[in-house]
Amino acid sequence: MPLTPRIGERRSYDGALCTVRYIGEVAGTTGSWLGVEWDDPSRGKHDGQHKGVRYFSCTSKSPNAASFVRPTRAADPPQTFLSALQHKYAGGPAEDQAPARQIKFSGKVAEEVGFDKIRRQQAQLHELQFVILDGLQVAHATDPEAKDGHQSIAQVCPKVKELDLSRNLFERFGPVVDICAELKQLRSLRVNGNRFRDVLDDDVLEAAGDAFHGVTELALEDTLLSWHEICHIASKFPSLTTLHAGSNQLTALAPIPPAPFTTTLTSLHLEFNDFTSLSELAPLASISTLRNLLLKGNRISTISPPSTPAPVFGAQLHHLDLSYNLITSWSFIDALPSAFPGLTSLRITHDPLYSDPDMDETAAALPEENSALSPATQRITSATAPGAKKTEEAYMLTLARLPSLRILNFSTITPADRADAEMFYLSRIARQLASVPESGEAAVLRRHRRWAELCETYGEPAVVRRTGRDALDPGFLEARLIRAEFYLCSPPGGRAAEGPERGDGKEEKEEKRVAVVEVPRSLDIYAVKGLVGRLFGLKPLGLRLVWETGEWDPVGGFDEDREGATSEGEQEEEDLEAEWERTQGEGGELPSGLGTRRGRWVKREVELRDGPRQFGYCVDGSEVRIRVERR
Repeated sequence: MPLTPRIGERRSYDGALCTVRYIGEVAGTTGSWLGVEWDDPSRGKHDGQHKGVRYFSCTSKSPNAASFVRPTRAADPPQTFLSALQHKYAGGPAEDQAPARQIKFSGKVAEEVGFDKIRRQQAQLHELQFVILDGLQVAHATDPEAKDGHQSIAQVCPKVKELDLSRNLFERFGPVVDICAELKQLRSLRVNGNRFRDVLDDDVLEAAGDAFHGVTELALEDTLLSWHEICHIASKFPSLTTLHAGSNQLTALAPIPPAPFTTTLTSLHLEFNDFTSLSELAPLASISTLRNLLLKGNRISTISPPSTPAPVFGAQLHHLDLSYNLITSWSFIDALPSAFPGLTSLRITHDPLYSDPDMDETAAALPEENSALSPATQRITSATAPGAKKTEEAYMLTLARLPSLRILNFSTITPADRADAEMFYLSRIARQLASVPESGEAAVLRRHRRWAELCETYGEPAVVRRTGRDALDPGFLEARLIRAEFYLCSPPGGRAAEGPERGDGKEEKEEKRVAVVEVPRSLDIYAVKGLVGRLFGLKPLGLRLVWETGEWDPVGGFDEDREGATSEGEQEEEDLEAEWERTQGEGGELPSGLGTRRGRWVKREVELRDGPRQFGYCVDGSEVRIRVERR
């Protein structure tokens, strides 16, 4: 390390990398200090401003990336590429002469078997193909003071195909050029976590020639370079197909100047940057070969701001990763086919919408013209949206809204998966329609672009709107009660229950089979079972309560044309129709999806399991029908 520190110098203290940003005195102290910006912001104390005085600025946006250290603090010595290679893969003379280190497991000494062979293999530098020199304080390609006859990099390790020079002490890109120029078989280069400066004025980089001719993959993550600097470096790689530029604090992309990589690049990784909308990535549409775009861990929430045209990427872009962003609306998902007309593969996990697929369902059910609905009506509307917050639901809704998808979250989509998802989506739309008056249907359907298409394929589901007690003001006592009809289900070949005995030792000849009571919403399931037990003279813990919702859910996988279909399938459909007529009464409208070739509808039931949950949270509506069974 030079005796005199300088601004921009890269240093390492006990393996922690930093860049010197300031040299001088600090008010309130004695002597000179070095103001450094740590590569790892968690090591710092401030951002270059100390006690109200700014001494320097940092490249990092972190408020705690900087601190002061004394110039006399011992720094780790820098290395050349070959010295780091020798240390990592061959070891020094002292290491060869040192006694074998004992390895202990649970206090017992284990014999080293095979380690000598590994060391010998690593020592064959001439055969190395994969070299990782991450964090080894590499600062130069070769020692400029080496005597004549010193072996070159090409002579020591000519077969290297993949090279990782991440998190080292390079100040300019020139030494990287010098190293790669001697590795003729190099295909992958990683220089993540370095802090290159003056990239646009680096003469060695500008004269790189064919140093990177065969390199197809380049990683520049966590370098804090600007997009212009990243493109300038990438332009020196004529065969580049994959570029990693994550964790660089990027907020928007400038137009890309003509460069060789714009005609060869197929995969671009921009994870963990600071993009907020897809319109900030519009310049990527000029890369005609781009097939994969990875945007994991940004802050994307919109396709484009209201005053900005929506971007349209090339039809060759097939895979998009939007996981770990801030997407909160299904309208974003609906707009993806317009922005990415060639989209067939999508990853969208760990977004707020994916964790809570119902988060904008209430807004969907309340059209703008009905925004002044009474609080009671708004409460009913909100209650109609399903309460389950499951990833499976988000998966099905995403799949159903994007007809071109073939892969979702790395899972291949089968025809049965698509049919199930699309029929589930239809049922969700029907619930939204049921929660608004007929005058609001058009506003709801505008949020579901595939409604007409899916109805044509599977049939239009029935929309049943609620009236009467469900429309009560929540402040009324009646709104706090649920009218529950409990009916006792007789066991096969026997009586419904063993009723209470009379005083004369004879059993009651008739038993109560149906009971209608007003049940407070606040009762827990244990209390409800106790009430039912008293009604029917049964032990509460021996009962099973099943809420018959009166709704029908779509189930895929039913195809009359499949091989092996028999009359049993037709009988099953007739039984379903008969069950619908029985529960809905004569003249009840059969779901148009029932009996179609693409799927079928089944009656939905929910068991009220033992627990402290309130009755009002376990059922929906103000009137319910519950089947009572003995365990």
